[in-house]
Amino acid sequence: MSIKIDSKFYCANTTCLPFINSITLDIKNCQFACLSQSQCIAATFHRSTSNCELFDNILNQNENMLTDVDVISMEVISGRQFPSACNVFLNQTTYAVGFQPISVAAVDVNNDNKPDIVVANRNSNTVSVLLNAGSGIFNAQTTYTVGTSPYSVAVVDVNSDNKPDIIVTNSGANSIGVLLNAGSGTFNAQINYTVGFLPYSVAVVDVNGDNKSDIIITNFGSNNIGVLLNVGNGTFNAQTTYAVGYNPNSIAVVDVNGDNKPDIIVSNYGANNVGVLLNAGSGTFHAQTTYTVGTHPYSVAVVDVNSDNKPDIIVANSGSNSTGVLLNTGNGTFSAQTSYPAGSFPWSVAVVDVNSDNKPDIIVANSNSNDVDILLNAGNGTFNAQITYTVDSSPSSVAVVDVNQDNKPDIIVAKSASSSVAVLLHC
Repeated sequence: MSIKIDSKFYCANTTCLPFINSITLDIKNCQFACLSQSQCIAATFHRSTSNCELFDNILNQNENMLTDVDVISMEVISGRQFPSACNVFLNQTTYAVGFQPISVAAVDVNNDNKPDIVVANRNSNTVSVLLNAGSGIFNAQTTYTVGTSPYSVAVVDVNSDNKPDIIVTNSGANSIGVLLNAGSGTFNAQINYTVGFLPYSVAVVDVNGDNKSDIIITNFGSNNIGVLLNVGNGTFNAQTTYAVGYNPNSIAVVDVNGDNKPDIIVSNYGANNVGVLLNAGSGTFHAQTTYTVGTHPYSVAVVDVNSDNKPDIIVANSGSNSTGVLLNTGNGTFSAQTSYPAGSFPWSVAVVDVNSDNKPDIIVANSNSNDVDILLNAGNGTFNAQITYTVDSSPSSVAVVDVNQDNKPDIIVAKSASSSVAVLLHC
């Protein structure tokens, strides 16, 4: 590349808008990002912010560039671009939803083999369904009324009709709502189940081996976990509760000790730890074993990140602005966390391979810094420093799913401050 130090592009009669804007570790990574994009003809790297801007045109550029001691500008020399797996996400496209969208899931709800978006809108008391129109584009929302202050949403078939249903925690009503899929991506009115005080997070997994999906929730204000066993036809028993730490607010249900029974992993926000409740059989659980993490753990995911066939714990520590990784040491026990810096108030975490190297990467939504971090897996359960994508408007939830059928995972973010969801397509 041709490099111009302390200079930036000046465009006459137009504005130089980048087609990708991201944070890179250094100028070399910015160069690599441009050279691996067939449409990239120029890039600028800002020293003070590590912001890397990629341009697919610099129309009417004047011969004289503008002086800026913070900027290094680069132009691609013809024929020097190289083929590479693209590890960059394009600028966001936003879609209107309800007020304060706080949880997002991406699941095909109308059986057209295209993932749709489902959102819990906390201050609208609704869930939104945005059907996928193809090519990663989504139709306008259809809304369904639920209980007061819906906080978390899961989309799973609970009545064995091969159509995914919506399960939502109504934190202000102390209830769970189940909206059965009526076909063609439409849903029936919710059926309510009373649970504990301030139900926050929900997972829907068969925990008693009867091939029917059960509901597991965190009762943030009751300091316990609720398990509602599925009795068939999408109906559920009253919850059985298990004591955990102070203010449990996120849950994952995964077999962590290799006995083919799903276990419960919970982030205890007020206790600064994660709890592991091993499945005792028949949908019952042992008392939690706790592991210290960072301050105010807000979100938890459980995925094998070091390729040893044992699921590991990944947690977003909102109060310490970090992501913690606790490697599974066998039999459902875990090592002390290794911490990686994140943005301000990491709220939601997902763990998915985004660069096609067969190693799961970490994706974090940072609510107060208005961005999404990607920590690429460096092998052996270690991670590189984050690459940051600005999304604005307090991202509160993240899902990572291929929504445009190009076999590359895309990022979907609920933006709680703008009543919208954002879709960042993988290039």
